[in-house]
Amino acid sequence: MKLIVLYPQPKDVEKFESDYSAHIQLLHEKTGIPSNEKPYTVTKFLQGPEGKPPFYQMFTMPFDSLEALNGAMASLGMQEVAADATRISTGGAPTILIGKLS
Repeated sequence: MKLIVLYPQPKDVEKFESDYSAHIQLLHEKTGIPSNEKPYTVTKFLQGPEGKPPFYQMFTMPFDSLEALNGAMASLGMQEVAADATRISTGGAPTILIGKLS
């Protein structure tokens, strides 16, 4: 299972980058992930032939099962991280998806 967060194009890229750095630190703090570990990926989208994409960045984090993902998302720490994701996403609310590997 994967948690996927898609961030729309921010109104201010520099501010988003600064806020996102602090957001990732908050994720590590609230989930207990050691600061030197990165069990997630962050993908920045580039302009293509169609122009600027609707999303600026994607965060992806794997979980062993849907139950593990739901348990993590129900924790107070992850709820705080999710609220912060919404706060820093100045181009609109982030899109949150749950994916299953096939």
